Amino acid sequence: MDIKKKIISKKAIITTAVIATAILIVAYLLLSRTSRPVEPEPVVQVETVESDDVEIYGEYVGSVRAAQFVEVRARVEGYLEKMLFKEGSHVSKGQVLFVINPATYRARVDKARAQLKKDISYEQKTKRDLQRIKPLYEQNAASRLDLDNALAAYETAQAQVGMSKADLAQAELELGYTSVRSPISGQISERNVDLGTLVGPGSKSLLATVVKSDTVLIDFSMTALDYLKCKERNVDLGQRDESRRWQPYVTITLADNTVYLHKGLVDFAEPQVDPKTGTFSVRATMPNPERAILPGQFTKVKVLLDVRANATVVPLKSVIIEKGGAYIYVLRPNDTVEKRFIELGPEIDNNVVVERGLVPGETIVTEGRNKLSPGIKVKVDTSIKEE
Repeated sequence: MDIKKKIISKKAIITTAVIATAILIVAYLLLSRTSRPVEPEPVVQVETVESDDVEIYGEYVGSVRAAQFVEVRARVEGYLEKMLFKEGSHVSKGQVLFVINPATYRARVDKARAQLKKDISYEQKTKRDLQRIKPLYEQNAASRLDLDNALAAYETAQAQVGMSKADLAQAELELGYTSVRSPISGQISERNVDLGTLVGPGSKSLLATVVKSDTVLIDFSMTALDYLKCKERNVDLGQRDESRRWQPYVTITLADNTVYLHKGLVDFAEPQVDPKTGTFSVRATMPNPERAILPGQFTKVKVLLDVRANATVVPLKSVIIEKGGAYIYVLRPNDTVEKRFIELGPEIDNNVVVERGLVPGETIVTEGRNKLSPGIKVKVDTSIKEE
């Protein structure tokens, strides 16, 4: 009996110790849980998704050329006598620029004019001869041969007068070419020859060049992919579409990185792609009244390719891109966030167009997104709005 009592007392002691230990552990856990600080809700900044008309641009490298570039050449041979312009100045269409020694050509005009007078006099004589012989032939006082000879002489004289008139016109034209005139209005270059030089067809004929630069042409190249994207947007480069409320205008950046004040318009696109480069040429016409753009310079070209009406736009900083795609955190009415996958469109400055997955009016997280996980409750920072 004593042995059994001892065994029972030992079991009771062990049981009591186990229960006490369990109570202590539970009490410790409860105390440690209650003493742990509650983590604060992440603070985020939000924005309301809006829709806007988005202008989509393409950027290219282009070159500038004059709307007209005309070479002034000597059309007749002779010694250059005068230069009647200031190099680099503006000249008007028809203005006399150079004078070639006209003496030889003036003598040719005088000779042609004298020959014409002689031929006219002979024509009048043959006409009178014909008028005299006709009645004699009718009275059988002259033969048929005499009449034919008189008629042939008169017609030959008429033809000779016509030839002399043509010779005189050609001689006068060549005399006029001794005064070399500007074919267009524009800025003239320096002279290419000196006074006293023999110029003309057999010698140096290029005297100067005239550049019309109050309107310039901007040449640049676009890729075949650009062409396909334009077709997707129903944009025909080089064709003006009056049904559209916008046109594919062009802006350029000057050498000092400022944007040129005037805008140009695309008026031509090459109908085929260059197989060597995979690009096609595009041309825009741009006003240049102040002549701030010089032909021959390179420039950055920015082309309006499309206008997306009522597009959904979000800040680029609110978008997270991973291997699985792009997503954004959307704020629910109960202040929890939802991880929403979206389809992105073109980027515009610091914004991006959302093609699918988001609608205007929803609220998205723009700052503090790195601390978030789907379904977590957040606290909205309203300090920015209050400011």
